[in-house]
Amino acid sequence: MPAFETQADDGATVSSESLMGRRYILYFYPKDDTPGCTTQACSLRDNFERVMATGVEVFGVSPDSVASHVRFRQKFDLPYRLLADVGHPMADAFGTWVEKSFAGKTYKGVERTSFIIGPDGRVEHTLPRVKPVEHVDLLMERLAA
Repeated sequence: MPAFETQADDGATVSSESLMGRRYILYFYPKDDTPGCTTQACSLRDNFERVMATGVEVFGVSPDSVASHVRFRQKFDLPYRLLADVGHPMADAFGTWVEKSFAGKTYKGVERTSFIIGPDGRVEHTLPRVKPVEHVDLLMERLAA
């Protein structure tokens, strides 16, 4: 798994090293406060106790700034931290910064992907190109495995 260190919306520095020994989820999403990303974030919020019962910590990751994350988290009362991946180094390292197309235009952006990381720092499961409404159920299936 790629090493990382970045700032969370609460001002704390979060790194792969600081999370060693814990099981956690990194879910990469394109942009704060957009329809699909809001659906995904709120679905996690609404099922948070269910997810936390598996013993994992959840982190949302997008290229947005800490200030944007603070607004997004407060607006939707998200119970988990959001990590600022400004300049997308984490998305690059995890292979989620990809070429996308919309309305005939090609651009680079985050592919909605989740990683379940084990206490040993290794990726246990990858959920690529996940749809916002299916995200929690897919996570729960993998977390129970």
